[in-house]
Amino acid sequence: MMKFKRMNTFKLLPIRIVQYLLVVCFMLLPWSATAVNQSKLTGQVFSSTSGKDLVEGLLVKSLMQITEGNTKQAMLTVNELIRTTPNFKLAHLIRGDLLSAQSRALNTFGNLPPSSSGTDSEEVEGLREEARTRINHYFSADNQNMVPDITFKMDANQKHLILIDTVKSRLYLYKKSNNGLQPVADYYVTIGKNGADKNVEGDQRTPVGLYFSNKKITAPLADLYGDGAYPLNYPNELDTHNNKTGYGIWLHGTPQDTYSRPPRASNGCVVLSNPDLGKLQPVLKNGGVPVIISDTVKWVDSSRVEEKAKELKALNKALEGWRSDWVSQNTNQYLSNYSNNFFYNKGKLPEWTAHKRRVLSSKPNLTVKVSNVSMFSYPTHSHTKGKKTIGDKIIVVNFDQYYQSPSLKNTMRKRQYWKNENNQWKIIYEGGA
Repeated sequence: MMKFKRMNTFKLLPIRIVQYLLVVCFMLLPWSATAVNQSKLTGQVFSSTSGKDLVEGLLVKSLMQITEGNTKQAMLTVNELIRTTPNFKLAHLIRGDLLSAQSRALNTFGNLPPSSSGTDSEEVEGLREEARTRINHYFSADNQNMVPDITFKMDANQKHLILIDTVKSRLYLYKKSNNGLQPVADYYVTIGKNGADKNVEGDQRTPVGLYFSNKKITAPLADLYGDGAYPLNYPNELDTHNNKTGYGIWLHGTPQDTYSRPPRASNGCVVLSNPDLGKLQPVLKNGGVPVIISDTVKWVDSSRVEEKAKELKALNKALEGWRSDWVSQNTNQYLSNYSNNFFYNKGKLPEWTAHKRRVLSSKPNLTVKVSNVSMFSYPTHSHTKGKKTIGDKIIVVNFDQYYQSPSLKNTMRKRQYWKNENNQWKIIYEGGA
């Protein structure tokens, strides 16, 4: 159990304050003393020069001060937090609790009078969950000196990767470096009211998968979307194949009177505070940023990078084998690169096979070149319902394809989904990117 300083001060406080402190302590109990870096509890870590987010730091600082019984200092901290972010509803909730505690007993964090409506109760519960989520992240050591278990290779135009952990309500921003993924920042986010794994239109869930961002919407938007919105390409090819429906999944901001929303509050979009969205604007402005949304993020030691390099080498070899088999005119060998579960926009493997046999039957002299390749692993929902996603290990491969035959010459951006089947990489989808 986490130990707090000056807990003996409870004996000197009115019972109404003691009850509230016990509730706040209960919120903090999941973090053991060994899991909490004690340096985080010093004044320095909460300063504006800290690498931690200032708003989140002040929030945690105020709650830690409450658990220590230092309610006067906690009020000063909360007031500073409100000056920093006047529209932060969670900060106002804590301040209201501290004020109320001076005159009446508080039984819960975000204490409501008995006459409160169901809507008020739901809003307060959402703010409680936001507090728990933010505290959990602040004290979590899960991703310290760790990297997400992602196979990736960025093309020449891609400088950043976004990973959204729906369980932790967190967006992680990484940039490409010679040593793999380099963490840049992370931000609290809101996802769908009903959680992750979108399946049908209107289910108020956030999709799980690999998506690519589009440029910022320039048309006027309702205040709900805050300072801007960046659409994702949901439903992607695999979503469509799995009969998933819906549209309009965006990364967007919050209304002007709201700094942040509860962890589960959107209709399926990923929502950031307007200041955080503004920090992402330089990354998102040109579009094409890979966005991995997952509810099963696994953090591994950085030494696993070598293992991922081997996986990429094997997949690069498979991609080159597909290209050379196509050029060689060995139709059977070329078609062996495709899975029995293959699909494309005009059908499945039988239709694709018939089409390719017909095209290659004349044995044309072909030139096929592949360049500017990107590769990203595809997350799978932990409890897929309905039609099962094809395979557990899928990597999405994009590349520039130059094709020339006696009758045709073109260049296109192509996308393939490769699945590992019995230790062999097979193509399960192919089409334009």
